[in-house]
Amino acid sequence: MTGELVSELKGTTLWITFNRPEARNALTFAMYEQLADQCANAPTDGSVKAMVIKGAGGKAFAAGTDMTQFRGFKTAEDALKYEDDIARILSAVDQCPVPTVAAIHGACTGGGASIAAACDIRIASARLKFGFPIARTLGNCLSAGNLARLSELLGAGRVREMVFTARLLEADEALSVGLVSQVLPDEAALLDRAAMLADELAGMAPLTLRATKEAMRRNREAFAVDDADLITLCYMSEDFKNGMEAFLAKAKPEWRGK
Repeated sequence: MTGELVSELKGTTLWITFNRPEARNALTFAMYEQLADQCANAPTDGSVKAMVIKGAGGKAFAAGTDMTQFRGFKTAEDALKYEDDIARILSAVDQCPVPTVAAIHGACTGGGASIAAACDIRIASARLKFGFPIARTLGNCLSAGNLARLSELLGAGRVREMVFTARLLEADEALSVGLVSQVLPDEAALLDRAAMLADELAGMAPLTLRATKEAMRRNREAFAVDDADLITLCYMSEDFKNGMEAFLAKAKPEWRGK
């Protein structure tokens, strides 16, 4: 397995693997773009009937965006472009013409959790830890579109509580609230089930699946709002700069609210 994002066609299922196990599959900008490209260009000729997304290394699906990339942020435009790019990438996952399955083992946080939330179906192993601990670690924010997608899955109250307390959902709770549809005992069982599920999806009417996911996406997009001021507020703050450096140094940040 080579490359930071690996794609492999098995039968009619395209397997996408985040492949930075040494960094708990933290996502680089290049990995985000490669994922978007795979989703946007998924063939509709029947050669690919489902896509499964997973992480390598046995510890994480994806532990958010690689924080070192934020050190280059100097202006509000840098932050706004980043969130615009993330929105575009998540839209590509949303709009992938074939059904997408997130097979989640271990940590699924930040950008990784956003990708999983954008997939059509999520299944997990018993070691799942899902969430956005940014109020404890970085001091940035989620875009309004990202929050809308999560609220559609979990309800606005639970999303607010999860972000405010920076806690991570574990497997039993994720199953009980409908974030995942099934919990498997370990990674091997998870991947076996993902393969079976992809085969089941391959037997369904593809236009029905495509129309359903697009109609649901349009329902959510109808409530799009302008959040540029909120993104600028967080990403251009001293708190974000201090939080990022503290995170990379494995230290506790000091929040000052400015």
